Amino acid sequence: MRLLSQIATRLISYFLVIAFGLTTIFFVPRFAPNDPVEAMLAKVSSTGSFMDAAQSDALRASLTDAFGLQGSLLEQYGRFVKRVLLTGDFGPSLAMYPTPVSELIGRALPWTFGLLLSSTLIAWVLGNFVGLLAGWRPNKASSRIMEAVAITIYPIPYYILALVLSILFSYIWTVFPLTTSVHGAPWSWAFVKSVVWNSILPAASIVIVVFGWWVISVKAQTTALAEEEFIRYARLKGLSDRRIITRYILPNAILPQITFLALQIGLMFNGSIVTEILFEYPGLGHLIYTAVIQGDYNLLMGTISLSIVAVATATMIIDLIYPLLDPRIRAR
Repeated sequence: MRLLSQIATRLISYFLVIAFGLTTIFFVPRFAPNDPVEAMLAKVSSTGSFMDAAQSDALRASLTDAFGLQGSLLEQYGRFVKRVLLTGDFGPSLAMYPTPVSELIGRALPWTFGLLLSSTLIAWVLGNFVGLLAGWRPNKASSRIMEAVAITIYPIPYYILALVLSILFSYIWTVFPLTTSVHGAPWSWAFVKSVVWNSILPAASIVIVVFGWWVISVKAQTTALAEEEFIRYARLKGLSDRRIITRYILPNAILPQITFLALQIGLMFNGSIVTEILFEYPGLGHLIYTAVIQGDYNLLMGTISLSIVAVATATMIIDLIYPLLDPRIRAR
């Protein structure tokens, strides 16, 4: 009964967070000075097309209806909630009309997964491994060197590192392509290979910086745990270093890292905006940038809604499985 109550509480919190997030992203863009309908009319006029006042008014009314902007804010919000909850439809993109927002997100998702999922997992595994070894023997020369490297690279902004890597390996040494190129049908083997190949350089800029944070974090926890009484008792019992690390240090040090990893995977749906712009990488971050610049309400709501749901879901899953990972929580 207590378990059901805890699950129900977390589910209620989960849906409240999503509801608050969706409400916020609906209203905030509408207070921005950009008017997507007027921007579309200006784009039509810039092509040299002539329209009299009646034609302009008719087109304005048609675009307002197509973009779901007719009526008061509350009426628009009601239609937005009904459409999103029932069909998951965010309507057409205002900047790339008439392409649906869902189609644009579907195109960008493989690229974001190829970049951020791989870089996050690689940095997490390597960072935890190196940090664990460095924290277990903090006075060894190798541990000090690893800590110094981590401290050096951690403060570097990832976009600065991305720019340096781009100059080195795309301009000076043309190892990787300067701009993203796609081959093959979506989700085909050729397409997957092109995603992986185009993701190597952007991923390296993220892995190197995030790796430093994981090393510092895990090393600090491991060093503190090594001085705990239960670790001293394990040493007095004559247990090997390998057994102490795998059975006592790692289970305690890894718990916060699992939480941070889940949040990082959830935030992956934001994309990596600056990196994607630098490498012309067609991921979700680039879509968000396009939506903000061009005042594309629908695209902005679609991409950020996906991020909100992903972060909330990752947090809820971690809350639900934490008792399986930590026996102390089960005991409560």
